[in-house]
Amino acid sequence: MRDEGTAEVVGETVEPSAPPPVSASMALARAAAGGDVTATRKLLESVAPRVSRVVRVVLGAGNPDVDDVIQQALIGLVQALPSFRGECEPASYASRIALRAAVAARKQARSRRARQDDGVELERVECDAELPSDAARAARRRKAVLELLAELPDEQAESMALRFVLGWSLDEVARGTGAPVNTVRSRLRLAKEALRRRIEADPTLADELEVEA
Repeated sequence: MRDEGTAEVVGETVEPSAPPPVSASMALARAAAGGDVTATRKLLESVAPRVSRVVRVVLGAGNPDVDDVIQQALIGLVQALPSFRGECEPASYASRIALRAAVAARKQARSRRARQDDGVELERVECDAELPSDAARAARRRKAVLELLAELPDEQAESMALRFVLGWSLDEVARGTGAPVNTVRSRLRLAKEALRRRIEADPTLADELEVEA
């Protein structure tokens, strides 16, 4: 007779493997999802620096909406916890929510400017003459990418920001967005094509856009 909780293989009894350990942050997220107020506070404290960095990268540190968007992202995280399946660490989950909030804020800002027709740019990039050549290229490319996020469809904007702004790998983007890797590749290809069209009048950036997906 085989004891409950064990498996018999060719006359041998094999103990079932132990479940993988749960990280402290994952335990906090699960407790917070269950309504634990203390766990929610500790979770927010742990992910707040990451959320802040993501929002500031996408909006620009001097953007007047930064604090409001950070707050929106943290509230969005709490609201999303019941649907969090634990497929990634809570900090990565929070980063994606922060990214969505920041991209949405850029879209709203662009819509406001279009209505006002004031021609104000989202942010200023330091004068190229004041930056080393590599840093200047990176600054111009980053500015072009960030401005394009406000124009792209949401799925393309999210994939592009995760890949090229936050530096996630293709597999990480796929897991984070719940899309197959080939779908992510397609979204990135379309986003990069839009970026090329946007700045095709500036040949100095042509080489800078040749980034492998």
